Amino acid sequence: MVVFVRDIMTPSPITIDHSTPVLEAIDIMKRHRIRQLPVTRQGQLVGLVTERELLTVSPSPATTLSIFELNYLLSKMKVSEAMVKNPVTVGPDTTIEQAALIMRDQKIGSLLVTEKGQLVGIITQTDIFEALLRFFGLRRPGTRIVIETGDRIGLLAEILQVVKEHRIDVIGIACLNKDDHRVQIVLRLSTAEPAALVADLNQRGYPVVHVS
Repeated sequence: MVVFVRDIMTPSPITIDHSTPVLEAIDIMKRHRIRQLPVTRQGQLVGLVTERELLTVSPSPATTLSIFELNYLLSKMKVSEAMVKNPVTVGPDTTIEQAALIMRDQKIGSLLVTEKGQLVGIITQTDIFEALLRFFGLRRPGTRIVIETGDRIGLLAEILQVVKEHRIDVIGIACLNKDDHRVQIVLRLSTAEPAALVADLNQRGYPVVHVS
């Protein structure tokens, strides 16, 4: 199954103008329970402001300024002073694997989604995690088994054939290379009684190293 950004993004995200006061931006985030806001100027995307950036530009709690002085400074500060300019964007047809890699490499928590120069959505780390949970079927009841064996062409097909013979549906699959020669295959199965399958796999030379 291939999952694209368009499948899990938040479409038509809330945006704010670059001249919006910081206090207003903080209030919008609190009311809508979000941590980032795309910033526009005359309808064009120019930046991204996050809760972290807003807290960074806010005066420290240890400051000697009075509460009135603090409120005055914050009321004059605009999001343009705290936003990330030229934020990283992706297209809606980007795969979630690519999106996750970009977030990791850029050390960012969200990506703005644009199409034909227009902002169409936003995707966050939480969206990625939720998609992976669905991808591996972790929200569905079942059994997880881990097989560790030597890697070779056709191995996965052979294992799935054994599962098919036991008339068990596969909810999710993941493969992890242990080294150049060995691989772990994780199967999420729609059964609460995998004992017969596990015994058959072991007998046929596909060692099951974990069942949960």
